[in-house]
Amino acid sequence: MRLSLLLSAVLLCVSSVTAAAPRIAIIIDDIGYQRNDLKMVELPYQLTYAVLPHTPYGKQAAEQAFMLQKDVMLHMPMEATHRNSLGPGALTQEMSKQQVQLTLQQALADIPYAIGINNHMGSLFTALEQPMAWTMEYLQQRQLFFIDSLTTPQSTARRYAKQYNVTILSRHVFLDNEQNQQALEKQFKQLLQIARRHETAIAIGHPYPETYRFLQQRLPQLQAEGIELVGISALLPESHQVIAAGFTEPASYSPEE
Repeated sequence: MRLSLLLSAVLLCVSSVTAAAPRIAIIIDDIGYQRNDLKMVELPYQLTYAVLPHTPYGKQAAEQAFMLQKDVMLHMPMEATHRNSLGPGALTQEMSKQQVQLTLQQALADIPYAIGINNHMGSLFTALEQPMAWTMEYLQQRQLFFIDSLTTPQSTARRYAKQYNVTILSRHVFLDNEQNQQALEKQFKQLLQIARRHETAIAIGHPYPETYRFLQQRLPQLQAEGIELVGISALLPESHQVIAAGFTEPASYSPEE
């Protein structure tokens, strides 16, 4: 009996250590405009791909990632403060509730493998009150989560996600604001430090050639460092049921009042 209890305790300790291993998720934004984006999808690691809607290679990249059993997100264009070019299907401040929710519906129809969304730009839109409430209301209807890229410290995303019971996580590190080896390594080390301190961490990168080469060289070293790379879905709370947008009926949106 004593031996059995001892073995059980040892197994419990091993299980606890395994569960506590730091985990990181790396989201690759801006997928869809370039054929080379498909090379990023082919990397043999559990990266997460945030795909822009209505782009030349978006559908193909999303389907390819899905077939490789990797997480796909919708990278939703949202208005920025500096009037940056947003591309097709963007959410803007002058839209009505009907327009916001219809635009989301159309984007998800284009990227049906998406299990959640994050904002492309959005330093203006994510700081707005009513438009973000409409956005979260729609995500709740589609059972999708939101990753706040935190392009503004004034983001209202968390407030309205909580109001509509939408699962929300936030970006910790941008990997490649500067596209050189030294800067990438510095940001990557910061990501690992956060993960070791808080058990999990989320980074956002882009399909730049420099980022591709860096990840190709750096990701194989993670296991030896005791870090696990996981898809973003692995960092969601257990209460969140992961489901791709293509498996839910398009949610209705309220007519403009």
